[in-house]
Amino acid sequence: MIRNIQDDIIRIKKEKDICIIAHSYQSREICEVADYVGDSFQLSVSAMNAPQRNILMCGVRFMAETAKILAPEKTVYIAHSEAGCPMAEQMNKEYILKMKEFYKGYTVVAYINTTAELKTVADVCVTSSSAVKIVNAIDNKNILFVPDSNLGDYVARQCPDKNIQLLQGGCPVHAAITRKDAENAKKAHPNALLLVHPECRREVLELADFVGSTSGIMDFARKSDHGEFIIGTENSIAEHLQYDEPHKMFYTLSMKFICPNMKITTLVDVYNAVMYDKGFLIDMDKETLTKARKCIDEMIRLGK
Repeated sequence: MIRNIQDDIIRIKKEKDICIIAHSYQSREICEVADYVGDSFQLSVSAMNAPQRNILMCGVRFMAETAKILAPEKTVYIAHSEAGCPMAEQMNKEYILKMKEFYKGYTVVAYINTTAELKTVADVCVTSSSAVKIVNAIDNKNILFVPDSNLGDYVARQCPDKNIQLLQGGCPVHAAITRKDAENAKKAHPNALLLVHPECRREVLELADFVGSTSGIMDFARKSDHGEFIIGTENSIAEHLQYDEPHKMFYTLSMKFICPNMKITTLVDVYNAVMYDKGFLIDMDKETLTKARKCIDEMIRLGK
C-alpha cells in the first residue's frame, strides 16, 4: 500500500510540475518521494534552484516561508496546515522591535528558525551550521541573538570576542534533554560516539564527541570510521542513518527526542496535496518578502 501511494505521488508530481522538498526530520516514506531532503536552509536553496514552478514543503511553516522568500515567483505550499514550530513562534516582530530599542546599536542575529515577519526586523539570519562563522564575520562586537538561547550560548562560547546577549527562547524538544539523559545513553552504549545538535543545553553539549547541525551530524556519522553513534537530535535522524549506513549502529539519545510538529505530516497528506491540491498556500505581501530577504542575503554574503 505505501509503495502504491509513493508511486502515485511520484507520477502526479511530474504531471503537475511539483517539486517536493522534505526536511530531514520527516518520515522515511516521505523522504523517499521528495526531490530534495535536507535541513531548513538547504531546502530553501533547493526551492530557489528547482526548475519546477510549484513547491510542496514537507516540514514546518517557517521553512515554507523561507522557501517563498527565496523563490517569490513560485507557488509554495506546505503539506499540513498545522505544522508550525514552537521556537519560530515564540517571538514576534513587535517584541524584537522593543528589544532593539533596549539593546541599541546591537546587530540582531536571527536563527533561520523564525517567522518571515520576524526576519523583516533582523539584520542577519544564520543556520546552526553557519552561525559561528557569520557572527565572527559581523563588524559589530555587540550581538542580540534570537530566539534560541542554547544555540546562542554555544555561539557565544565559540566567539569570545563578541558581546552576545540572549533572550529566553529555544526548541522545547532539544531543551527537554538533560545531562542525565545523555549520561544514561552513554552508559547504555559505552562504545558509541555522542553526536549532539547545538540547540541542546550546554550540560548535554559538554558530554558530546561532536556538536553540529542536523546535516553536520549526518555527514559526521557517514564519514566516520567509528561503528556506533548516539544521535542527539530528532529521532528520525537515527532512523535515516540506519538505512543509509546499515553496517553501523545508531542509537537515539532519548525517546523524548520527537518533534510533534514534524511528525504531524503523513505520506497521505503529501498524496492529498499533490493529487487533490490540498496543500496550504504560503502567501506574503511584497513588502514582507522584500524585507525578510535582506537578512537572508546578508547571511549568504557573510557566509562566503
